[in-house]
Amino acid sequence: MPFPPSLIVHGGSGDIPVERHQAYVEGCGQAADAGWAVLASGGSALDAVEAAVRAMEDDPTFDAGRGSFLNAAGEVELDAIIMDGRDLNFGAVATVQRVPNPVTLARLVMTESEHVMLTGAGAEAFALQHGLPICPNWSLVVEREVERWRKEKETGSVKDPVSPSPVSDTVGAVALDADGNLATATSTGGRFYKLPGRVGDSPIVGSGAYADNRTGAVSATGEGEFLMRIIASKTACDCIAGGMNAQEAADAAIALLAERTVGKGGLIVLDRQGRAGVAHNAPYIAYTIVTAGKVTAGIEYHSRKGH
Repeated sequence: MPFPPSLIVHGGSGDIPVERHQAYVEGCGQAADAGWAVLASGGSALDAVEAAVRAMEDDPTFDAGRGSFLNAAGEVELDAIIMDGRDLNFGAVATVQRVPNPVTLARLVMTESEHVMLTGAGAEAFALQHGLPICPNWSLVVEREVERWRKEKETGSVKDPVSPSPVSDTVGAVALDADGNLATATSTGGRFYKLPGRVGDSPIVGSGAYADNRTGAVSATGEGEFLMRIIASKTACDCIAGGMNAQEAADAAIALLAERTVGKGGLIVLDRQGRAGVAHNAPYIAYTIVTAGKVTAGIEYHSRKGH
């Protein structure tokens, strides 16, 4: 029996400036269009989440790919993960500086290597070996982030590199295809003014993303140092395994984040029936949901209680 395809994308959670809300809504919508085009043509959930996340990596609105936050050295470092719910296989990359679409590199790590994660120069060498475009780091930098970095550098207001960042624009997507397969992908430039070499939750399986056909698919966004402490994405899937639907699982994982840490973040969740969940304790989360031809999109201030 065919499954009703479903897709959710998120453009990050945090204190998203009001003047940028429209750009976030439009960017999430375009990413959802890219992912839904795959599902509507009978494509796989894995292809759909890659397409959606690539669209956001190419959009300088978000902290992923071009437009990412700069680290303390004034450079872009990118992390990404993609996971297949059919067999729990995944690929991840971290601290790459010259690959414009790290989610595609992560998928190559999953399919074309015997490993599940590559980092830094080794990941970039692997990209070259497999014909992925390599770019200079400066081409991923946008003036908005240069100005922000210069301001912090001049004022010295960033003194603690592990203090919470006001905006966490990590992007992600989860999908269920017509064959009942789930997949997830997450991509990020990480936190603003991070120490070079810092890796957050995004490329860490179970934290930044998790997908299992037996339960659900999840992508996380927010303060990675805290999301990792509760293994946020796997925790949501475990809640589904315990009998919760997608929204209940999303709410439960965020409640645990708030109970056990001081961190802020958000989750998007699809369960194996295609039901959607969005939850967050950060000020905002930007997302688009497409299920059974219905589109729900926006920037949400308070946690939703159901879809």
